[in-house]
Amino acid sequence: MHKLRLILGLLCCTVWAYGQEGEAVKEAEKALQASTNLTWDANKELTTNDFIAAEGEYRKAISKSSDNTVAPFNLGTAYYNRESFEEAFGRFKQAGEKSKEKPGKHKAFHNMGNVFMKNKEYQKAVEAYKEALRNNPTDEETRYNLALAKKLLENQQDEQNNDQNDDNKDQQDQQDQKDKNQDQNNDGENDKDQEGEQDQDENKDQGDDGENGENKPEENTEGDGDEKKEQEQKPSEGDQSEEKQQQPRPNQLSKQQIQNLLEAMQNEEKKVQEKMEAKKVKGKKIKNEKDW
Repeated sequence: MHKLRLILGLLCCTVWAYGQEGEAVKEAEKALQASTNLTWDANKELTTNDFIAAEGEYRKAISKSSDNTVAPFNLGTAYYNRESFEEAFGRFKQAGEKSKEKPGKHKAFHNMGNVFMKNKEYQKAVEAYKEALRNNPTDEETRYNLALAKKLLENQQDEQNNDQNDDNKDQQDQQDQKDKNQDQNNDGENDKDQEGEQDQDENKDQGDDGENGENKPEENTEGDGDEKKEQEQKPSEGDQSEEKQQQPRPNQLSKQQIQNLLEAMQNEEKKVQEKMEAKKVKGKKIKNEKDW
C-alpha cells in the first residue's frame, strides 16, 4: 500500500513537471511569435526610411524573446547601412551567439567580418570570415572577402614594417647627428686645451726671457762663452758698441792687423800731445773736439 502511494506520487510529480514544461514551451513560443511580429513591423518601418520607429520595434522584438535572432541581425544591418559600425557589430555578435543553426551563424560572422573590414582591422576580419566559412563552406562571397582581407592584411603589415624601418632610420640619423655634434664639441674642447697649453708655454718662455718679454736667441757656440766671460771681467767699461762687438777677438788678429792697431794708437797719442802743446801756448782752456 505504501509502495503504491509512492508510485502514484511520482506519477503526479512527473505529470506536473511535464505540464509546467509544456506551459514554459508555450510561453516561449508565444513570446517568439510576438517578437517575430514586432520584427515584421520594424522591417516595414525600415522600408519607409523611418529608422527611429524601426529601431524601437527591433528593440522591443529583442526584449520579447531571446530566441529571435532575426531582430538583432536586421537591426545590425540597419546600423551598418547608416555607418554606425560599432552598434552594428554588437548586434551581429548577439545574433551569432543566439543562433542555433549554421545558416544564422554564417550570416552573423560574415557581417562581423564586413565591420572589421570597414575599420581596417584586417586580422580580425580574416578570423571572422573563417568562422563564417566553417558554418557554410560553399559561400563564394565569404571566400572572396576572406581572400581580400588576407591581401589587405599583407599590405598593412608591409606598410607597418616600412614605417618602423623609417622610424628606426630617423632615430639612427638623430643618434648619428648627436654623436657627430658630441665629437665636434670634444674636438673644440681639445683645441681650447691645446691653445691654453701653448699660451702657458709662451707665458713661461716670456717670463724666462725677462721683464721686457724679449726672446733670447739660443747660445750654442763656444765663442759666446768666451765673450760672456770677457764682459764679466770688464763690468766698468759698460756696453760695447755694435762696431766693437763685431770686431774679432785679439787672439784671432793677424800680424798685419796688430801692426795697424799699434800705428793707429801711436797716431792718436801724437795728436793728444800736439793738442796739449797748443793749450800751453795759448795759455787758456779750450774745448776739445773729437775728430775720431
